[in-house]
Amino acid sequence: MAETKEAARAKGFRSAELGWPELHRIPHPPRRVPLVGDVLGASVRSPLQDSMRFGRELGPIFRRRAFRNEIVFVWGADLAAELADESRFAKHVGLGVANLRPVAGDGLFTAYNHEPNWQLAHDVLAPGFSREAMAGYHPMMLDVAGRLTDHWDREQTAGRAVDVPGDMTKLTLETIARTGFGHDFASFERSRPHPFVNAMVGTLTYAQRLNVVPVPLAPLLLRGASRRNAADMAYLNRTVDAVVASRRSGGGEGDLLDRMLETAHPGTGERLTPENIRRQVITFLIAGHETTSGALSFALHYLSRHPEAAARARAEVERVWGGTDRPDYEQVAKLRHVRRVLDESLRLWPTAPAFAREARQDTVLGGVHPMRRGAWALVLTALLHRDPQVWGADAEDFDPDRFDAKAVRARPAHTFKPFGTGARACIGRQFALHEATLVLGLLLRRYDLRPDPGYRLRVAERLTLMPEGLRLHLERRPPVVPGREAGSARAVG
Repeated sequence: MAETKEAARAKGFRSAELGWPELHRIPHPPRRVPLVGDVLGASVRSPLQDSMRFGRELGPIFRRRAFRNEIVFVWGADLAAELADESRFAKHVGLGVANLRPVAGDGLFTAYNHEPNWQLAHDVLAPGFSREAMAGYHPMMLDVAGRLTDHWDREQTAGRAVDVPGDMTKLTLETIARTGFGHDFASFERSRPHPFVNAMVGTLTYAQRLNVVPVPLAPLLLRGASRRNAADMAYLNRTVDAVVASRRSGGGEGDLLDRMLETAHPGTGERLTPENIRRQVITFLIAGHETTSGALSFALHYLSRHPEAAARARAEVERVWGGTDRPDYEQVAKLRHVRRVLDESLRLWPTAPAFAREARQDTVLGGVHPMRRGAWALVLTALLHRDPQVWGADAEDFDPDRFDAKAVRARPAHTFKPFGTGARACIGRQFALHEATLVLGLLLRRYDLRPDPGYRLRVAERLTLMPEGLRLHLERRPPVVPGREAGSARAVG
């Protein structure tokens, strides 16, 4: 069958000069070098943070070239709002996202817009993120959080600081594995990360490296990395195949995996193929824990550095939850200030730090920049969230009150986008927010968080963002007396 125009257009990297007829109007870094482009002062380990630095210097739309590849970046709120218009623009699968297709294929996150399995999987799986389904996941989230606090209690008793990113990764991997697929990786019983985590980090890091290495040179420069990536992908596939095989032989649990295996599309009767089920499971295991672990880690960093914000959030937890050991589903939604802490952390460091949008038809962006159909731009979420015209002159500062209801209503639409935008925005957003709010509440109630005075925030990039080397010291807090609210009485000892 002849390949459709849409399918042909989706393949491969499309450099900006192919889709932006007046590219010369868009500024670029001043020290461009023939043949290699804007590489002076750039780092292969921190391309996102490099782009943020250039964006601050060049303005709300700019471009960068690496060898033959030119990319247009957007971070100004007005332009980002235009790109969020679903009637004019759609998701563009490019850069690192497309580099994940060898392992994730046409999964929800990596599917091209024309691929039918995206809509099929979305319609089949969306009920798995309904309020009713979320309430069903809540007890399992509590159980996994209990394994985290048991581990942190042991570390605190031994006088050791905790590895925040490592432990949040264990927590979120176990949460999505148990709630979505009935699987236990036993992460907290291991002294080292589960091999699945190592393979996942390997594939994300490799996808990031492919962004900054010229395609013709990649086989030479990344020969060893390519072999490791192939081994990582094979391990991810074997792990997921084993999970699916176990479920087929052992019966259902009513979770996401059951939906993939048993549910037909309500309109067409179609079912997901075995290959696509594997891809969806990998997508959920990676996306369902990697970004949430980063969000929790950044939030804990900021809470440790802002004890007044931690005190307000803790007082809210104690007031809403009282002395109950296991807060119920509804009690988590009432933690408004804890949620503001989480949102403010996601504003400063959205763990999915950018998303790409492509023109559905020929159009003009901002009334100035013509774009041909298929032309695309990368929205720098991490810089959009710091636009001083929206967030103020103190946009670099941590302030959870930016997300009180009045402030949110006063801001323009499409200025806070940690989960992407439009029809292809993250399907698991409410899952992630509920999990993260629950965990922050439990940790704040149980511990005082003490930072290492010498630590300065370093951000590791592997398509997603994570604080690097973050360790915190813990002090156990006395439990709230059951039936009492904060400020009334505490247990002694």
